[in-house]
Amino acid sequence: MKKLISENIYITTLYRLVIIIFLASIISCKGQNNNKQVQVNRPVKPELTRRSFRTKTPVFEQYHSNLDGIVSEFVRKMYQDTSGNIWFGTNGDYTVGYNGTSMQWFTADQGAYGSAIRGIAEDKYGNIWFGTSSGLNKYDGKSFTNFSEKHGLLNNEIWGIEIDNSGKIWVGSGGGLSVFDGKKFTTFNFPKADIENPKPMLSLDRVSRIIQVKNGDIWFINDGQGICIFDGKTIKHLTDKNGLTTNNIADLFEDSKGNIWIGTYFGGVSKYDGKKFINYTKDGIIKGIEAYNFCEDNKGNIWFSVENIGVYSYDGENFTLFTSKDGLASNTIQSIMADNKGQIWFATWSGISIYDGKTFTDARDREPWLK
Repeated sequence: MKKLISENIYITTLYRLVIIIFLASIISCKGQNNNKQVQVNRPVKPELTRRSFRTKTPVFEQYHSNLDGIVSEFVRKMYQDTSGNIWFGTNGDYTVGYNGTSMQWFTADQGAYGSAIRGIAEDKYGNIWFGTSSGLNKYDGKSFTNFSEKHGLLNNEIWGIEIDNSGKIWVGSGGGLSVFDGKKFTTFNFPKADIENPKPMLSLDRVSRIIQVKNGDIWFINDGQGICIFDGKTIKHLTDKNGLTTNNIADLFEDSKGNIWIGTYFGGVSKYDGKKFINYTKDGIIKGIEAYNFCEDNKGNIWFSVENIGVYSYDGENFTLFTSKDGLASNTIQSIMADNKGQIWFATWSGISIYDGKTFTDARDREPWLK
């Protein structure tokens, strides 16, 4: 019976992911042009100005703001840069920038190819990088530069990006892992984990979440094959044989204390201190089995979501669950971000909610948007 339930959950989750990616690919194909180099200028703070937006009909009922009708489905990624601008990467409606007063919608017309955004990062020069469904975009504050397979990427379907301490950009895609040094892309070949009958969510070659931890090691997820750790010379694998609850990993995050938080599709949430694993779901502390979107606020609290359950906050001793009953727009969360005001943002399937430390409200009620 347990095996049957597990298989049903796997099939249901896989079906949902395939449908979402299929819809995103259709939308991206409509607005995709041939990639081309755009003149790169000196990075400046983005000019995010008021403009006329088209109003989209949401796929899901909206209880909170969907960025004044720009987004038809949901925001996949949220990121605040060092200038204070907030970037919203959507699931099929390109990129939206918000400077604290007004919003700017960036599409293929502005050179921002790729309608589904799955990764956002900022380099030391203030350039913003976007991992998209149509390659890698670089925004210098004035214009976009686009990189794709013809420039050396393994695959245009990007699922994760990380900029390491040396400035190199690690790009995880449906085809594997690439490293960009600013001039050229190099394929990073790595051995697969020794797993019998691996069951990836999408592809055995797909590399998704990538992080560089405090000691300099690069951690990344290889679909259905656990976690890979690169120490600069060799690859080490973490699988269900040496500590993981499942080989289907959804997210990775290192907190300020050096703990690695691991979210999975079928095994809930674990914390790794470098020596041992603690699985809070197996111990019955966390409800649900599909967890991701880790974030740490300015008080050191760890936030993450559990599919259809809500969001948890961990203060170092206790976990607190927040749901739609507490004011969240939905219990299904796609992205969590802590901003420089101390607010926590939640991009849900039914709009964006903000938590100010006391209450959850519609993001539009706390931020001016286009007012």
